[in-house]
Amino acid sequence: MHLDWTALGEVAAVSTGVTVAVVVVFALGVLGLARVEAGREGDGDTGARGGDALGIAQAGLCFLACAAVVAYGIYLIVPQFH
Repeated sequence: MHLDWTALGEVAAVSTGVTVAVVVVFALGVLGLARVEAGREGDGDTGARGGDALGIAQAGLCFLACAAVVAYGIYLIVPQFH
């Protein structure tokens, strides 16, 4: 039996890299939501509303990116989608 070690290494490297990237992007989305909550629990300064919008936008974009990566992975795995 012949095993292509180079291809196996490439697959392992790419999957590890994408996994780390998705985890980082998801963590940034959670950070955006945490900033929104911290702004709402704060002293209620006038700049908090802008921070709410920015945090929600950050979270939305990060979670959308994570969902896109998951959807693309499912597309690659399921042969009926090709």
